[in-house]
Amino acid sequence: MTETVLPWRQWVPEFVLLAILWGTSFLFMREGAHAFGPFATSWVRISMAALMLTPVLVWRGEAGLLRQHWRPTFIVGMLNSGIPFALYAYALLHISTGMSSILNATTPLFGAVIAWFWLGDKLNSLRALGLALGFGGVVLLALGVPGGISFKAGGSGLAVVACLVATFCYGLAGSFTKRYLQGIPSMVTTSGSLWGVSVGLCVPALLTWPEVWPPLRAWAALAIAGLMCTAFAYVLYFRLMTRTGPARAMTVTYLIPVFANLVGVVFLDEVVTPWMLGCGLVIVLGTALASGWIQRRAD
Repeated sequence: MTETVLPWRQWVPEFVLLAILWGTSFLFMREGAHAFGPFATSWVRISMAALMLTPVLVWRGEAGLLRQHWRPTFIVGMLNSGIPFALYAYALLHISTGMSSILNATTPLFGAVIAWFWLGDKLNSLRALGLALGFGGVVLLALGVPGGISFKAGGSGLAVVACLVATFCYGLAGSFTKRYLQGIPSMVTTSGSLWGVSVGLCVPALLTWPEVWPPLRAWAALAIAGLMCTAFAYVLYFRLMTRTGPARAMTVTYLIPVFANLVGVVFLDEVVTPWMLGCGLVIVLGTALASGWIQRRAD
């Protein structure tokens, strides 16, 4: 099926807004994770988003479609929200928002590899070079973590791995959506995936619920993360995916580190080192080549 090429004015504003929303989400996730823990943070964020979108789904008369497609939407929800959100909430307890967001930029890298194996998307020499550059940048970034990589309790090693597993899930979700959810309205996909994850994470969240009731500041952070950075952002994301294709939609991760690092520097006094910037540029270049974006632009 030929991918429709839309004029940039019809998708770039939503593309940039989505990058802003997901870039700032690292700040709110970090705030929530310290008070709630990884599972409860993800569950509260996703449940708030699901509650917000359900009335819209019913108003649009698409609840019936959700009943028909609840299985694939549940699967894509776990891949695109449940597992990654919990992993990032854990990672943000040990590494900076800036580094987490740079690792998040590997999403199209994994997306290209998975589409190659699963969907039969071709990888030419330029895209293969991009894969090598992207993964090389990740290794260099991990080696440059202050204090080195450590897999001991509280170390950064598991946090880096958690981010990479999360981005692998994002890449897998892109191919799954292209394979099984084409033609389904974005509101159905979004609401169904969020409700599926809310149910799936309920037990782990309650079992790990903090003994001390989280402060109002943490609740507010997760409310913003749930309503704006999840519910509204996912509507934009699935809308972009159906209008421009998953490959282009996933390249939003190129912009996310810009806003995430800006927020980290301004609000958390984080330091962006030249090493992080250099590795980030290598990763972005690699993922741009691997996803075929640079080649399409050149054509």
